[in-house]
Amino acid sequence: MSLQTIKSISGKLEYVLLPVAVYRSLQTKIDKQVKEAEKSTKSNDYLPFDPAYYVDNPVALARIRAHVRQAELAKRMGVSQAYISKLEQQIKVSPQVLSRVHKALKTKSR
Repeated sequence: MSLQTIKSISGKLEYVLLPVAVYRSLQTKIDKQVKEAEKSTKSNDYLPFDPAYYVDNPVALARIRAHVRQAELAKRMGVSQAYISKLEQQIKVSPQVLSRVHKALKTKSR
């Protein structure tokens, strides 16, 4: 049996691929170590993921927070998905457009 390794671009060893049978035999030990690691870390060491840290466009941010895909928002607004994509690429969005997006996100799919 041979294990396959995957290195990062810098050459550092990142992952090990192993057969499922080997993984299953080690799974209880892995689970135990993960639980111990979770107990030993403080809960305030990690920040929850917030799209606002990564998404600047208010249309995209509102859509992501509403868990709606571009195609669904387009359908609700009566426009094309391409139009929504263009809106999300803009640096500035008018208050009128933001209002339409907000109303569309509040409504259910047609």
